[in-house]
Amino acid sequence: MLLQNRNAIIYGAGGSLGGAVATALAAEGAHVFLTGHNLESVKRTASKIEAASGKVSIDQVDARNEKSVDDHINSVLRRAGSVDISFNAIGWQDTQDIPLTDMTLEDFMRPINIALETQFITATAAGRAMITHKSGVILSLTATPGGIGYANVGGFGPACNGVEGFSRNLASELGPYGIRVVNIRSAGSPDSRPFKEALETGGVEVKDFLKKLEDDTMLKQLPLMEDIANTAVFLSSSMAGKITGVTIDITAGTTSALNYKVTNIAFLKKDPE
Repeated sequence: MLLQNRNAIIYGAGGSLGGAVATALAAEGAHVFLTGHNLESVKRTASKIEAASGKVSIDQVDARNEKSVDDHINSVLRRAGSVDISFNAIGWQDTQDIPLTDMTLEDFMRPINIALETQFITATAAGRAMITHKSGVILSLTATPGGIGYANVGGFGPACNGVEGFSRNLASELGPYGIRVVNIRSAGSPDSRPFKEALETGGVEVKDFLKKLEDDTMLKQLPLMEDIANTAVFLSSSMAGKITGVTIDITAGTTSALNYKVTNIAFLKKDPE
């Protein structure tokens, strides 16, 4: 197993992506410490891991409160001896689909404040715990607006930019201690809970929106939660031992170029002369 004897803390483990990453890390041998505000959803994730014979612990932690995070990390250190992986997937409470010129300052700033606040608190706390052992991996998650201009995403886009910049800077400081810091950029997963709920209530309009997102990609398909989780496993393992200070892009090519104009590629074969 790639992550045997590793201890991983997952913030926002009750969410669909946080749960998917936690489940994948546990499947590779990590002892996952699941945290969240709503323990009912966290327990559902834990049940799946336990059913697959994974190692899992549950704790109620406020990922936006320094004392709550520090107390939990100290508890993990006492119970397990080390913190080897940290992944923050809590929600940012962003407001979208409103032009910036019509948006309130409060709605614009909310995701920026939450994203940078929680990333700073959890990532620096993990860094302090990892310095002692001179190893560890700190992961974060952003989305397409972190790498390309995107209309009507409000403060979510700048929040993604902020998290990616913070990840790079933290990596430069923690690198000499053998600690890697990597951000994962996703294009949004159609099998995640928010997309599923939107499809159930939004009908044709939401299906058309998803089709547009797919058309924007180079591969004409969006990444699934499994794709994000598998990337998190790889980045947490020794196989990615020299990857740090970067954002790994899993947007199926969207942030390199919007590909909606290309719908079909024909391969022409010349007749032999």
